[in-house]
Amino acid sequence: MSKFRKPANIAPPAETLTTALHIGASSVSMMVAERAADGTLTPVDFLEQPAPLARDIFRLGSVSLSTVERIVSIVRGYQKSLAELGLDPHGITRAAATNILSEARNHETVMNRIRIACGLRVSTIDDGEMTRLIYLKTRRRLQHLPAMRKDTTLVVHVGPGNTRALLFQNGRITRYTSYRMGTHRTREAVEASHAEGPTLLRVIREHAFGNLAQLRFDYSDVRIDGLVIIGYEVQSITAPLTGAGGACSLKTLRQFTAEASRMSDVELVKRFHLDYQTAEALLPALEINLAVAETLKLDGAHIPNSEYEQGLLHDLLVSRELTGAFAEDVLRSARILAERYQSDPGHGEHVCNLCSRFFDELADLHQLPAHDALLLKVAAILHEVGTYVSPRAHHKHSEYIILNSEVFGLDRMDVTIVALVARYHRHSVPVLDHPSYAALTTDDRIRVSKLAALLRVADALERTHAQRVSQIEIHRDSGKLRLRLPGLADAAVERLAMATKADLFEQVFGLCVVIDEDG
Repeated sequence: MSKFRKPANIAPPAETLTTALHIGASSVSMMVAERAADGTLTPVDFLEQPAPLARDIFRLGSVSLSTVERIVSIVRGYQKSLAELGLDPHGITRAAATNILSEARNHETVMNRIRIACGLRVSTIDDGEMTRLIYLKTRRRLQHLPAMRKDTTLVVHVGPGNTRALLFQNGRITRYTSYRMGTHRTREAVEASHAEGPTLLRVIREHAFGNLAQLRFDYSDVRIDGLVIIGYEVQSITAPLTGAGGACSLKTLRQFTAEASRMSDVELVKRFHLDYQTAEALLPALEINLAVAETLKLDGAHIPNSEYEQGLLHDLLVSRELTGAFAEDVLRSARILAERYQSDPGHGEHVCNLCSRFFDELADLHQLPAHDALLLKVAAILHEVGTYVSPRAHHKHSEYIILNSEVFGLDRMDVTIVALVARYHRHSVPVLDHPSYAALTTDDRIRVSKLAALLRVADALERTHAQRVSQIEIHRDSGKLRLRLPGLADAAVERLAMATKADLFEQVFGLCVVIDEDG
């Protein structure tokens, strides 16, 4: 299936084109888009073909050889299409696979086969990025749903293996949760019951009971004004559910689900123009979303009328470029985590601000991207959460807590970087004897060292936890980073702290940190 293709005589220049490939739960898709000077993307071509990846994973525990070869065949076909557009068939901008692939026993074999056969490195979307992608979809909905800017809205994404919920209050995300309750996971779990019709709906509901009870508890303290439903299957049948407006009443959703339960997969394919993999997962998608609405005692939901997969491919290309409001939501999530572990908020915020100042002023020295600035701020906010366990060796406890927590919008590598930067805010500098640090690539170990060096210097200036350093002047000369602290008459405490913490900065950047007398 192909959409958006422009006539050859107006094809955009190859250097403006960018590509995204997604190996999804039930299909393999690719989008070619033209990137404008301002960074906006305009779709040029969209291709999608079915492949039963999720069915194999949840039924067999691994991906069958026939499915692997089908995926390889589809990708090779897409690469031929890229060559026809004058693009490098092996230079796909972003190639990603659904996060449920990691649940397959042979997931590494599958990735290696694609790499060998197609010359592509495919990364698996983890929970952090999946949340970012849902966030992007939701932010687009804010343009069409003004009420979301002022009301409390729950956005629910029922995916192939898991369901995620994001709570927006006054247009900002304040909470997110995840549940092991998905369309394909549920389909395979209830398959053995051989139930049909209304009985099958009851079995699906019973299977989801524990997760629904947890969801009810997680949001029992807030009054939810609206529900937005996102998902591949449900967005495939938006038109008959909502018409042109996107709103679906609970009564309509209940009647539609009951009607769909009386149809076979073949009938669903013909009636709604679906592929068989989508048809198989449609009923669990409908019933889970209906159950969520009923559990929260809501009278309806809004379902985006945009096509799910095309939006996902678009967002894969911009997911790593998120800044602005997204960064503030990430920091808000970090602050919530810090509060949970009773970390000193004034200290964390002050170190965060100092880190930001050093990162900006020394950009030519560290040469790190804006995303690393965000990770440094998160590490600054969280670097002392380990004191909740014990003040002694709290840097190690901080690493453990962060590694075993979720920060909204950060993927597992991001969380690992943050945990290690927090760990190295005191005492030992990074060494290969530390397993988590040693497991990183050389480039990521350098990132950790640079960020930790900045955090240690900032933390030394906040040694008293009293926010004594309100101003700072930064100069470099003769192999030294000179800091002047206007308004601070006696910097003896800060000098003493700097003597023990600036060692990493000198090792990494070759500059000795000196605190000059004010005046």
